[in-house]
Amino acid sequence: MNNLRQFIRSFGWPRIIIGLFLLSLFIIAPFVGVKVSTSLSDTIVRFGMNGVMVLAMVPMIHSGCGLNFGLPLGIIAGLLGGTLAIEYNFVGPVSFLMAIVFSTPFAILFGFGYSKLLNKVKGSEMMIATYVGFSSVAFMCIMWLLLPYKHPTMVWGYAGTGLRTTISTEGYYLHVLTNFLQFKIGKTFMFPTGMILFFALMALLMWAFLHTKRGTAMTAVGSNPVFARASGINIDKVRTLSVILSTWLGAVGILMYQQSFGFIQLYMGPFYMALPAVSAILIGGASVNKASILNVVVGTFLFQGILTMTPSVMNSMIHTDMSEVIRIIVSNGMILYALTRKSEVTR
Repeated sequence: MNNLRQFIRSFGWPRIIIGLFLLSLFIIAPFVGVKVSTSLSDTIVRFGMNGVMVLAMVPMIHSGCGLNFGLPLGIIAGLLGGTLAIEYNFVGPVSFLMAIVFSTPFAILFGFGYSKLLNKVKGSEMMIATYVGFSSVAFMCIMWLLLPYKHPTMVWGYAGTGLRTTISTEGYYLHVLTNFLQFKIGKTFMFPTGMILFFALMALLMWAFLHTKRGTAMTAVGSNPVFARASGINIDKVRTLSVILSTWLGAVGILMYQQSFGFIQLYMGPFYMALPAVSAILIGGASVNKASILNVVVGTFLFQGILTMTPSVMNSMIHTDMSEVIRIIVSNGMILYALTRKSEVTR
């Protein structure tokens, strides 16, 4: 009994309720004609697609910068890396690797400028981050039309300039991780081994970094900045490192997403990416000043699992294709819950 109470206290009632709801969807699924194996496979794929972007929240939370609503900056860096890899005709795994290489200097540059701004507005980081994220997306809507790309698969055909709204990754880095060491069980279950291994590698590197001297200093700055300053830690420098790291993970995360999804979505595409990532880590048990790798794993699986299962089960129950409407309602509902929980934590 005491062990059960300790588990509930440590895991938290909200995650237990959400987990039970997801379990109930998997139980109901076969009775309404939904294949559990297919749904579970889709959930794991979506977990792999989104996991690194949720992981990008961890460094800024640890340093006291709060939730990274400016994630679109990192995503834009990843979009620049991906389009440059295609522009220079890199293909296969090399294309994905070069996309990360190309995106890295942009992520460092954007993260550095972003951190300088956040260091000047301590205490209001999340509000400013939201503005930075939205305004950067609006600015890039102009730049995607002006940047001198020439690759015929990316530019508008009738003008020969300006990037298209959606660019296919087929022939470049489509499924380079999804298909790596992939295995199937039966005809309906597929496990994306490469994606899960890549996420595990990024999570392991983040865990290892947080246990280094710099990582410990980052945690100290976030939990007790007065003590950190008294210990001789340069708070602004540590916060700058955390923002750059978060921005770079956002860049890698969107490349991970694109190789599975199959398309690079420009213009307003990055606009909608931050809130699901923020919500996932909050649902996983993180707060505005404390987060762990476990919060990332649990939150991403619960968020993507419910987002995958609810439309499938509901469509089969009412025999009407309302999957997109249901997905929007469910995702926005989870985002609203997570952000409401965030405000309760900060009071």
